[in-house]
Amino acid sequence: MQAKAVARTVRIAPRKVRLVADLIRGKQVGEAVAILRLTPKAASPIVEKVLKSAVANAEHNYEMDINNLVVLEAYVNEGPTLKRFRPRAMGRASAINKRTSHITIVLSEKKEG
Repeated sequence: MQAKAVARTVRIAPRKVRLVADLIRGKQVGEAVAILRLTPKAASPIVEKVLKSAVANAEHNYEMDINNLVVLEAYVNEGPTLKRFRPRAMGRASAINKRTSHITIVLSEKKEG
């Protein structure tokens, strides 16, 4: 049984979020929350929110035991990019890509044994 949560079109670049998602992959939920609380990155509160949502989904929708939950998958895909332009010298313009992320966290119950 698996429970998942997805945050779509989050306004932070996927490259930055992947650094944080890699820290919690394969960890138990309690340990993952502790790691996210102590990680000084802008993405960590966002990933923590998605993780808590996945835990709530597991508990409410699938009656899973919170104490046995493990982060099975944590991945970040690229969302739509907002394209903006910045004026430059001599009448030129340069593009600025404001990237967005789709953050997915999948939880599973740890096997007893």
